[in-house]
Amino acid sequence: MGRIPPEYLPPREAWPERVYTLPEFRAYPQHLNSTEEILDRHVAEGRGDRAAILFEDQRITYAALAAQVNRLAGALRGLGIGEEDRVLLRAPSIPPALVANFAVIKLGAVIVPISPLFSRAEIAHVASNTEATALFVAAPLLEEVERARADLATVRHVIVIGGDAAEVRAKGFIPYADLMTQEYGPVEPVRRDRLAVSVLLFTSGTTGLPKGTAHVMEEALVVPDTFGSHGWRVTPDDVIGGPAPLSVAAGYSTQAVIPFRFGAAASLLPRFTPEAMFEQIEKHRITIVSILPTAYRKMLQVPDARARYDLSSVRLCTGGGESLGAETYQAWKDAFGLEIFEGLGTTEMMYVFVSSAVTRRVKPGAIGPAVPGYELRVISEGGKDCRPGEVGLLVVKGPTGTLYWRDPDKQGRAVRKGWCFAGDFVTMDEEGYVTFLSREDDLIKSSGYRIGPEEIESVIARHPAVADCCVIGVPDAVRGQNTRAYVALSQGVERRDGLDREIVDFCRDKLAVYKLPREVVFVDSVPRAPGPAGPGTGKLLRRVLRDAAV
Repeated sequence: MGRIPPEYLPPREAWPERVYTLPEFRAYPQHLNSTEEILDRHVAEGRGDRAAILFEDQRITYAALAAQVNRLAGALRGLGIGEEDRVLLRAPSIPPALVANFAVIKLGAVIVPISPLFSRAEIAHVASNTEATALFVAAPLLEEVERARADLATVRHVIVIGGDAAEVRAKGFIPYADLMTQEYGPVEPVRRDRLAVSVLLFTSGTTGLPKGTAHVMEEALVVPDTFGSHGWRVTPDDVIGGPAPLSVAAGYSTQAVIPFRFGAAASLLPRFTPEAMFEQIEKHRITIVSILPTAYRKMLQVPDARARYDLSSVRLCTGGGESLGAETYQAWKDAFGLEIFEGLGTTEMMYVFVSSAVTRRVKPGAIGPAVPGYELRVISEGGKDCRPGEVGLLVVKGPTGTLYWRDPDKQGRAVRKGWCFAGDFVTMDEEGYVTFLSREDDLIKSSGYRIGPEEIESVIARHPAVADCCVIGVPDAVRGQNTRAYVALSQGVERRDGLDREIVDFCRDKLAVYKLPREVVFVDSVPRAPGPAGPGTGKLLRRVLRDAAV
């Protein structure tokens, strides 16, 4: 078994202070197994016939899912996989991916979901960094794994989901189907300390190789018992759907954790398109929608969507990962009669800890208050508490916390005096509502003003000639930084003299004078991370433009 060397995690004095204020937390045992707690328990208590997973035309019950998990766990144990072994998972949101997740954790091993878009170098890096002993991969995503094969020194088993079994065997890999053909007796769950690592998620930053964040066994209970219970208010009758992949905290929590805590169902969508999301809502009768603001905006572009699709099952829409914007909120409400409750979370904290879903009251421009169980502060760069409305850094403390894998320097910067630094500049009002201004690295400091790029971007994007935009600060000898807007024009719009000034003028009655872009640069596209519709549809990568501008 691949025991985790103590030095791969921060020393306990560098861990954030974990605060347990909700009564739900008092019931957690010191040793537990999350597969037993959120999957097997429902079968044992007579709820095995309830739907656990909805995928295309499949309805997989809790009993059927638990049986598949037990079978795979038995097969993995036969391959020598055991407690604390790290197992990579490279797959879209499909049922075997969830089976693998639950089976690995049932054995006391550590699941490591990785992005389907990772390159050969990134796959090899994560495998080496985690010293992974096995790797699950969906057949359509096998090519990059094959290219990385020579660099997967610790990986003893590559298990391929789907594809031609004979071809998989010929390559020296194991067909997933072969592992699922034998029956095994009950596999007893390995109960581990509640603070033992069970999941590793790797952030796909804008520079360098992915960084690992560690998540402990109890977080599979904490996340549902905080945001799931007090934000979404999940019941067993809910169907929760969204396209985020399992490799990010939002996707993992939405698809592999929260529904199962409550005996609800997870609706899996392997690849987002606006039409596919609408069809999924209608077909699976989704009640809770969790998608990126970008996805909401793409869905708003579908002609006659309200007439074409039945959204009557939806009781709650939430979003996060980037700024929603008042315009998108209002457009969605006008089109479908549904509010979008924004949320703020980080991969490091595992999920959402700020959201208006808690109060069901939206304040235009604000994200919301703290999710019950979490404490928030806004502090100056000198560490003093800010006044209401004053810009500062967001710090958080609660039942989850930042733990970097094999990166003590990053841990030291992210956790100070027990508080987790979220890396965001925000304001907080008298009611505790947080308004996002900028990521710490993205904040523009010009002539003594602190300027958040997202507000400017949301205004520029409303210009009819603009398809997409990105705002950054560039060095200036007098002001410190100037505000520069990179603008991609809508299809059919030609660049012309004076269009840059027209865009600036368009902003004048919508932004304070000091926030106006001083430069407009036209580009074919702006850099974005992979998102719900594939490469280039996710979060803006402002750092790429900043690095190019220096």
